[in-house]
Amino acid sequence: MSARKIVHIDMDAFYASVEQRDDPSLRGRPVVVAWRGNRSVVCAASYEARRFGVRSAMPAVRAERLCPEAIFIPPDFTRYRAVSRQTREIFKLHTDLIEPLSLDEAYLDVTENKTGLPTATRVAIAIRKQIWDELSLTASAGVAPNKFLAKIASDWKKPNGLFVIQPTEIEDFLQPLEVGRLPGVGKVTGERLEKLNIRTVGDLRGLTIEDLEERFGRYGTRLHQLARGIDENPVVPNRPTQSISAEDTFERDVLLSETADLIARLAAKTWEASRKETRIARTVVLKLKTADFRILTRSLTPPIPPSSQQQLVDIALQLRDRVETDPGQRFRLVGVGLSNFRDPDPTNPTDPNPALFD
Repeated sequence: MSARKIVHIDMDAFYASVEQRDDPSLRGRPVVVAWRGNRSVVCAASYEARRFGVRSAMPAVRAERLCPEAIFIPPDFTRYRAVSRQTREIFKLHTDLIEPLSLDEAYLDVTENKTGLPTATRVAIAIRKQIWDELSLTASAGVAPNKFLAKIASDWKKPNGLFVIQPTEIEDFLQPLEVGRLPGVGKVTGERLEKLNIRTVGDLRGLTIEDLEERFGRYGTRLHQLARGIDENPVVPNRPTQSISAEDTFERDVLLSETADLIARLAAKTWEASRKETRIARTVVLKLKTADFRILTRSLTPPIPPSSQQQLVDIALQLRDRVETDPGQRFRLVGVGLSNFRDPDPTNPTDPNPALFD
């Protein structure tokens, strides 16, 4: 087991909290950060809106049905990026080992810290206080010996909470944890584990590494390690995003001609996620998985990168039209992604500035 001290900082309902901070009339009210429209998805929801079941990445029309009193605010990513940079400056006062995951969360390795604080917990307390004092925003923090445990911990007492997992507490903490809390265990893997009567991490530990590798391949090894609290992945500063995608598995296999609505929704999710990036994605990728588990991909790098959600939707649907297959072929999964991220070139008039499309 590594001797690292990792802090995961997660800003609370970040976009919505910035809006409520900057407009006092929004405080205490259900705020949904999203464009209105059938193809728009929720970027963020205040905790007042979450009480009605509104969640990020949910279709905006569904959020409106769940919370008719919600106040919809168009996202202002230029402002959110500016606030995010301010939080990073606070992080840098404590360590140079910072791995941003998005505008609103980051891992910090504080095994050695700049301020001489004796424990990682003290560092987390100091960071949260500075964020509140300087930015009037709250952040939750998780402290643990590795990244995956720190990320789980930061969610444990949200909002505005701090949770610490000491090395001696890992086993007791993990045993009753729902297996779905482990990174990489999504709906499909969760259902496969459910069929094996695996519901908690303690249950998972009953399977040998050989059993897991036979059933889940290379990810089986990772499951075996996570169930024992092992994660040797280091905090990697300034790791550039390689790709962003969203995918979904159908409840029943469908024809290619029936995928348009889901492709549009997934493209919308991918576009919203990409707005957290300062770099520009130049390639659009469509992924399809057939009923017999064959994977088909189509990609396009247009002369001018997509500059709006609608353009991404249109390109993804064009890629679908390039798929040549038997008309009766059915599909079980579809995904839409953006890749080939590059820094914007200010000298190229065809290179869009991300801030122009916020």
